[in-house]
Amino acid sequence: MLTYGHHMTTDMPSSITEHEAEQVAEANATGRVPVVFVHGLWLLPSSWDRWAELFRAAGYAPLTPGWPDDPETTAQANANPQVFAGKSVGQVADHFASIAGTLTKKPVIIGHSFGGLLAQILAGRGLAAATVAIDPAPFRGVLPLPISALRSASAALGNPANRHRAVPLTYDQFRYAFANAVSEEEAKDLYETFAVPAPGLPLFQAAAANLNPWTEVKVDTENPARGPLLLISGEKDHTVPWSITNASFKLQQRNKDVTEIIEIPGRGHALTIDSGWREVASTALAFVRRFTQPRPAQP
Repeated sequence: MLTYGHHMTTDMPSSITEHEAEQVAEANATGRVPVVFVHGLWLLPSSWDRWAELFRAAGYAPLTPGWPDDPETTAQANANPQVFAGKSVGQVADHFASIAGTLTKKPVIIGHSFGGLLAQILAGRGLAAATVAIDPAPFRGVLPLPISALRSASAALGNPANRHRAVPLTYDQFRYAFANAVSEEEAKDLYETFAVPAPGLPLFQAAAANLNPWTEVKVDTENPARGPLLLISGEKDHTVPWSITNASFKLQQRNKDVTEIIEIPGRGHALTIDSGWREVASTALAFVRRFTQPRPAQP
């Protein structure tokens, strides 16, 4: 079991970047409950910037770590897509676990898509004070495979060589997988602002999770230290439709702790970054506030 506050920032695990170490030190210095945001495929940590501000204003200490080797900007990411290749679910989970282990207080963990899967993996390791998983990628035991989810994943899964590559989305693929519930104009804007290549490997791992008993794509749903969990589903999500999120919810309900699910009407997979992000963020914040004590900013 990780002991909170055991590591000083001078003793950071090697995968933690200088920027992430600064965020950890700042969070620890505030004495507030940290909130770790975990992005999914085809996005960067900056996709959480507005959420981080909202949670900071509400009395929390937000952190927006990257996956290992994440570039800082979408321009850098699109110029050097190969840096994303080969990242596995287990490797990324361990990176976020080391960040959680350097915090002096147990963090809230909020994740979207593959970040929602990672948030549940971390909660299953007993690392979260509360967890919000938004349109989370499926884990071992989640059986529904809706056509729209397969079509959304086909950008990577269509070519076996993509297992070891970084895979960008075309605008049309992004429009279908992320931005189907917004206007054409907003979809183009989101694509320009947020979309970056992503490792193909996690999609292959998720696709094989129910066939591979040793998969990294598994969640300990029964750990008594899991903490409260909210699953959020966008009603029109093509990538992670209700049937997938609801199947994850049913498995998570085995836990003795609070497990809830909310469907947000009219929203697609881009619900954390599109113009309606605040409704989703406020839903997450209301849940988190029930189980943690925010600290107001000093006047």
